[in-house]
Amino acid sequence: MPKQSKIEKLGEQPCPVCNNKTLTLMQEEVEVPFFGKTLVFSMKCSGCNYSMSDVEALEKKEPSKYTLDIDNEKDMNIKIVKSSTATVKIPYITDIEPGQVSEGYITTVEGLFNRVKAQVEHIRDSAEDDDERNKAKNLVKKITRIRWGQEKAKIIIEDPNGNSAIISDKAKKSKL
Repeated sequence: MPKQSKIEKLGEQPCPVCNNKTLTLMQEEVEVPFFGKTLVFSMKCSGCNYSMSDVEALEKKEPSKYTLDIDNEKDMNIKIVKSSTATVKIPYITDIEPGQVSEGYITTVEGLFNRVKAQVEHIRDSAEDDDERNKAKNLVKKITRIRWGQEKAKIIIEDPNGNSAIISDKAKKSKL
């Protein structure tokens, strides 16, 4: 678990969405094992519920690519640091591209699959087309099998700023 330091908070800031002074900014410096000092930023508006977060390495990093082969249930506990500039690829499931609303976070492989599963379930539940709904249902089943260690998968994280990582001896790191 990352060693934590003091959380700095700044409240009553103007929100970029609703323009009310209901935005709270927070930042915290954490030491992430095998990764180094990292700054975690977040903002949350109590007025309109806008939120955004990011992680940034405090040490200069080279553009990087991490690849992780998932082949058992234990792999769900592997830590992932994803910055807002990273692209996450899970072949045959999805790609998560960076953009204006892209967030950085620290999670586990299971946490990443939970995020993807929630998005696929939303597509499944809101799809008007039967084919789209069936594809989403099958994808949810596939993600569940992966989480239970019954099916293999791969995660690829590419970060042009080098602020992302998969923290495991199983992960392969290369230059982007």
